[in-house]
Amino acid sequence: MTGTPIRNVSDTSAWVAIYRAMESERPDAIFHDPFARRLGGERGETIVRTLPRGASMSWPMVVRTAVMDEIILRCVREGVTTVLNLAAGLDARAYRLDLPPTLRWMHVDLPESVDDFRQQMAGETPRCSVEFIGADLRDAAVRRDVFARAAANGPVLAITEGLLVYLEPAQVAELAADLHDVARARWWLTDLASPRLLKMLERRWQPQLKAGNAPFRFGPAEGTAFFAPFGWREQEFRSTWDEALRLRRSPPNMWLWKLLDALQPARKRREMRRMSGIVLMQST
Repeated sequence: MTGTPIRNVSDTSAWVAIYRAMESERPDAIFHDPFARRLGGERGETIVRTLPRGASMSWPMVVRTAVMDEIILRCVREGVTTVLNLAAGLDARAYRLDLPPTLRWMHVDLPESVDDFRQQMAGETPRCSVEFIGADLRDAAVRRDVFARAAANGPVLAITEGLLVYLEPAQVAELAADLHDVARARWWLTDLASPRLLKMLERRWQPQLKAGNAPFRFGPAEGTAFFAPFGWREQEFRSTWDEALRLRRSPPNMWLWKLLDALQPARKRREMRRMSGIVLMQST
């Protein structure tokens, strides 16, 4: 294959699915996604094989999946009745997590992505009630209609895994406002990058991502404070760095990272831990 293996943002879900498959096939796997290899397919395999350090960079995606699994299950235990999974891609959590059958899971993505997922999962039985919605969330009217449908059966947990980094700040602001005002979500689970992380990723992958019309865009300098004007406050921030240590899924050359971290002043160490994380926000 010539050129970039990534054709558009939707292809990134196949890329991450292969990372989930790689983890699931380990003897010491921290989660099991029996559908990931099938869902990622040859496209996902090619992306991992072609991107610089593609295979060795699975660890942050694996950590993100495991931590989000934990938080989703906890929120469901605490009373969530509807999960609004936006840009859901190839996320099979509704089929693999131990969820109550009464839970309403809204799997929302572009129509062609939803059709592809449904076709590949035909014959599989979800753990809860799944509602598939093909919608272009860039259209404000369409987005608000979907969000209003979610609000009808709350409390709502919104998930935007792997989405925000591809959006412009103005788009994130609109999404944040609508999740608060229209979906009336009680919680919002997402991953968040910093400007420093975006610069690191740009050096490694930006040519391929930009060529595939999937450049990284959103990494607010103010962190979760970006969302405060739209009615959200940080409830929990799980540093990708710290969670990688906890889950024993650290990056290559971890000893060097730990040494450099120990030599940094306290402020720099805090900044490093906020460089990338999984965030649970609560509606104010």
